[in-house]
Amino acid sequence: MEMTMRFPLLLLICSLCTAQLQTESDNHIIPLGGETEVVRREPANTTDQQEGCKQDIHAVLREMSASLAEQRVEMRHLQRENEAQAVKLELQTTELEKQKTELKLQKTEVDKLKQVLQAQTAELISIKARTNVTENQVEVLKRDGEVKQVAFSASLFTSGSGTLGPFNTHTPLVFRHVVTNIGNAYNPNTGFFIAPVRGAYHFEFHIYGGGHASHPTAAVLVKNGENIFIAYEHQPSYSVNPSNGVTLLLEVGDVVFMHQWANTRIYDSQNHHTTFSGHLIFTM
Repeated sequence: MEMTMRFPLLLLICSLCTAQLQTESDNHIIPLGGETEVVRREPANTTDQQEGCKQDIHAVLREMSASLAEQRVEMRHLQRENEAQAVKLELQTTELEKQKTELKLQKTEVDKLKQVLQAQTAELISIKARTNVTENQVEVLKRDGEVKQVAFSASLFTSGSGTLGPFNTHTPLVFRHVVTNIGNAYNPNTGFFIAPVRGAYHFEFHIYGGGHASHPTAAVLVKNGENIFIAYEHQPSYSVNPSNGVTLLLEVGDVVFMHQWANTRIYDSQNHHTTFSGHLIFTM
């Protein structure tokens, strides 16, 4: 802008110098007597004025040249700065693109890791499920192995001897002298055998009594309140020893026990004549 303002100034100086020279030339009257003297002085004044205008023009041109040189230097400086900024911007753009690419790669890696984690989680769930199944199977096998070992044998009296009955109704028999009770399914306090597992069970019972004219010797095996098989014998003298056996399909919790038949007599002693036995054949 400074250079733009100097051009009108230069034109103004040139115009003023030209106008001054023209005015002095037009207004000057040359006397007749002194023509030679005036003519001699005129060229000198004009030359001085022209030299002054030239010096002013040269001064303005020098200033304009100096200003133009400064502006060129400043333009080159600005150009170098622009080029540096452009290079810096290009580097930043390249770095940004690298970061974007790296971010995409990281996102891809994260997605892969997520997929791997999901697969591992699914596999872990599957393994856990299989482990639970295996544990359940082991528990079942363990329980089956334990419940497969079910057997008991007991006699009526633990000590001494005596006769039970006769009674007016069927009366539960409690075999208190336990010889074997594997699995603890038989209760010597109640006389109840309670099935620990579903399966086939075999029971045997032997009843002993003395002959009597009015009272036989008899007992019945009962399942959940239902009479199943009876052992019965009656003779007026000597001893009797009726017996029976049965195989039953029992569910878990089914109860098996013995009833003394009504109006009968049953004998036992330290020799254990009257017995009740049972065992699990196989599970189902």
